[in-house]
Amino acid sequence: MRQLIGAVAVACAFTCTIMATQEPGASKAAPVVRGKKPPSADAPFIGTAAMDGLAEVEHGRLAAQNASSPEVKRFAQRMIDDHSKAGDELKRLAVQKEITLATKLDDEHRAMHEQLAALKGAAFDKAYMSHMAKAHLEAVKLFQQEATAGQDSDVKAWASKTLPTLQEHVKLASSINATVNPAAK
Repeated sequence: MRQLIGAVAVACAFTCTIMATQEPGASKAAPVVRGKKPPSADAPFIGTAAMDGLAEVEHGRLAAQNASSPEVKRFAQRMIDDHSKAGDELKRLAVQKEITLATKLDDEHRAMHEQLAALKGAAFDKAYMSHMAKAHLEAVKLFQQEATAGQDSDVKAWASKTLPTLQEHVKLASSINATVNPAAK
């Protein structure tokens, strides 16, 4: 009986440690912290940034197939290239921090992907660019917060380094969105 109680206590302590590394209400894409060293205080940021980047690449691949505008297709390729590069850098950082990242889209990002996949041509262009403009504004806010208030110096430096690219994405996405969605101006 004591062994059973001890095993339950260890399992509860492990679960509480993992849960403490996640933000309240975090999606299923929250990173898994492994290893013996204390988890990075910025693990939730790492998980969110990785999931958002993965979604940008997946949505970009879809845009390469479904978009009609050459400008939207060029933007999509830029998203694939830039977010793949940033994702690779983040994966290396996550390995150093002993954090396992999700490799598949979470429910929220998968739902958006499915919405976009149902569209073709001009309808796709409008929906995709509207989403890209909004998503990149949110990403810039997230990365600015990490760059200024992050606790892990390595993660903070990566966010600072990546931020200018995201700011450029906002400008591009907003400009193209205004072209394909004239009412969005």
